[in-house]
Amino acid sequence: MLSTPKALRLHIALMGKVNSGKSSLLNLLTGQDVSITSSQAGTTTDVVEKNQELLPLGPITWLDTAGFGDETALGEQRMEKSQKVWDRADIILLVCEGNQEGEYEKTIEAEAKKRNLPLIKIFNKADVYPSSGEGIAVNSKDKASRDRILSQLKAELIRVCPEDFINTPALLGDLAPQKSQIVLLVPIDKEAPKGRLIMPQVQAIRDGLDNSQIVTIVKESEYDQALANMKMPPALVVCDSQVVDFMVEHTPKEITCTTFSILFARLKGDIVKLVEGASMIDKLQNGDKILIAESCTHHAVEDDIGRVKIPNWLKKKTGKDLVINHVSGHDFPADLAEYKLVIQCGGCMHNRREMLSRINKCEQAGVAITNYGVCISELKGVLAKVLAPFPEALSTYLKNKKTA
Repeated sequence: MLSTPKALRLHIALMGKVNSGKSSLLNLLTGQDVSITSSQAGTTTDVVEKNQELLPLGPITWLDTAGFGDETALGEQRMEKSQKVWDRADIILLVCEGNQEGEYEKTIEAEAKKRNLPLIKIFNKADVYPSSGEGIAVNSKDKASRDRILSQLKAELIRVCPEDFINTPALLGDLAPQKSQIVLLVPIDKEAPKGRLIMPQVQAIRDGLDNSQIVTIVKESEYDQALANMKMPPALVVCDSQVVDFMVEHTPKEITCTTFSILFARLKGDIVKLVEGASMIDKLQNGDKILIAESCTHHAVEDDIGRVKIPNWLKKKTGKDLVINHVSGHDFPADLAEYKLVIQCGGCMHNRREMLSRINKCEQAGVAITNYGVCISELKGVLAKVLAPFPEALSTYLKNKKTA
């Protein structure tokens, strides 16, 4: 389970003022010296991430942040890193010195409330500061207390844990009956990793197996033959977005089909909102700025999907001279006002909260947002076909087309 993708883990952020003992607490919880600890303020610089299997919750990622109130030379830069954690966290552990709550603690509580994030108070340094109230009293230097602290913390985490981490939604398992055939159309091109499949493809295979479906994987060059070999037509075909036009052309009309990225639009984000965002493509004008956001920080190849293909398809479809910027990883602009459209990748490396946070930021800024799968399918004129498994999203798309 330690190899579980970060995007499928519960992300728990440790926050508090400088020198409240966040790093010592992380070391206690993990039973390892994960973070450097010191009485000197500002020891934690970049966000420290640590994966752990925490039963019965399953795989989690701890996020140890720099402390609030850091007045050292690098304090401002450290806080910028910590602020980005808000978009990734599913739960906040507010680490206090005893039950002392001052300006910084109240700021963290207010932000968590604003974002509707569950918050658990940790009253650290309990050997020095007597603690009372609704929180867990901890002496993070007392290694013998680890089992007791973990037991208390697990109970609180289970109580506040977001529902979708307890009842994980299916990726594709609810789109076809058990024992039915599902075909995954997987191109092997320059971007395909040598000797393995990419994460969305692997997750789709596993989800199909978990839901007792018969999963067939095939390249586009063997797709026609694969369909011909089947006694019964497949209940669902899923393809990589780059071959979506091929799939639609070669798939009988009565067979339901979609793309991996559109499956992730539902799993990780708000598919209806992302479909709404695609309607901006037809409204783009010369000089409009587009932001393409990628979850991972891979090395771009010569025909990279985000940096080459989508920009070329956009310019060909619109006939406009567009300005296209890129960000990757957890970087995302605080000010989106200059953009007309944000195109987010499928988000297999982000958790659901970070994807929803990006959608919410765009909504607040009045900026349209879509994702790779929805955008590419619209650019290739097949979006209605691949939205068939998602009636609400299809209805939104058809309504937008009718009123355009």
